[in-house]
Amino acid sequence: MFVDRVIIELQAGKGGDGCSSMRREKYVPRGGPDGGNGGNGGSLILESRLGVNSLAAFANRRMYRAPKGSPGQGALRHGKQGNDQTLLVPPGTTVIDAEHGFVIKDLKKHGEQFVIAQGGRGGKGNAHFKSSTNRTPRERQVGELGEVRDIILELKSIADVGLVGMPNAGKSTLLSRISSARPEIADYPFTTKHPNLGIVDVSEAKSFVMADIPGLIEGASDGVGLGHEFLRHVERAGLLVHLVEPMPIDSTDPVQNYNSIRSELCEYDASLGERDEIVVVTKSELEGAADVRDALAQSTGDEVLLISAMTGDGLQGLMSEIMSRVDRRRKLMIEAGEEITVLRESDLVRTPAQQGKRLPPHLAGPTQDLSDEVQAKDFDSPSQPPKAGGDNA
Repeated sequence: MFVDRVIIELQAGKGGDGCSSMRREKYVPRGGPDGGNGGNGGSLILESRLGVNSLAAFANRRMYRAPKGSPGQGALRHGKQGNDQTLLVPPGTTVIDAEHGFVIKDLKKHGEQFVIAQGGRGGKGNAHFKSSTNRTPRERQVGELGEVRDIILELKSIADVGLVGMPNAGKSTLLSRISSARPEIADYPFTTKHPNLGIVDVSEAKSFVMADIPGLIEGASDGVGLGHEFLRHVERAGLLVHLVEPMPIDSTDPVQNYNSIRSELCEYDASLGERDEIVVVTKSELEGAADVRDALAQSTGDEVLLISAMTGDGLQGLMSEIMSRVDRRRKLMIEAGEEITVLRESDLVRTPAQQGKRLPPHLAGPTQDLSDEVQAKDFDSPSQPPKAGGDNA
């Protein structure tokens, strides 16, 4: 089940109460106060994690509570702190305050996390209040309540390329041909009910993420069809691939269909209308597809590609053109100081500790650079590299 928007209530743990106690022990006169402090309540943490693909884990549960702190006890025994709870969400999740509607945090990268609900502080026991002028304090503090808030989790898929077009234009078929994604495919409109993501490997070193969203029709801004519900999944895409069917099943004009989708994109977000775009005519095996391509090229003034997902014609050229534009955008992002989105968990750079492997001492300590050719005497100091050839002269 694909879920991309949920409303949940978060309640952090209450802090434990402080203890008011006096030491009463044989042979210990005037034992004095010995009430311990209460433990802090647990906090709720949101973390983005690769491998989490939707918000389905939050669909059937409304309330999330963190453990509370334990109260303090006599003999200066402090209460146990409540354990923090981490809630995992997909990268690209926007966290919104449900009451006021402002964005709290946008979790775009793998491993980003923040405390969404802070646990309450534990109360102080009476031993905390003793002094030279107050040797037998009776007061204590009650633990603070944890933070409570309602939030909206809204998923906007992290994709380099977004597929848009009318229903039955061949978006899902194209995605299944050039990636390992297996969306539902049938010969009727609105087969795709939710977005599908696929990683397209152009070569061993080059790949990009493509998002397929349900088809748009004229009037989507007014709720016709599936409306604009899923257009947020292409908001982050730097490139739009607009697929046009040469012979629509409703006998409409392909050029008019293209213009209608462009209008719907601008109606949803003006920036989508200015986004880099590749116009593609699908189903090139059909008669008249080349004429539709020429008409679109004349209407838009740009080059229009012609492909067939069924026969494979033009797919390699389309992938190369997409990769070229994605590389261009990534270069601009690097120059602007932005980080490139990690596609897979296997692409993450992991340390041996993160991999759960323990290196032997001779590979993990100061001797890791030593070998038969490089000996300890070849180092002038611990911070200097060894001399070439192991020669100290």
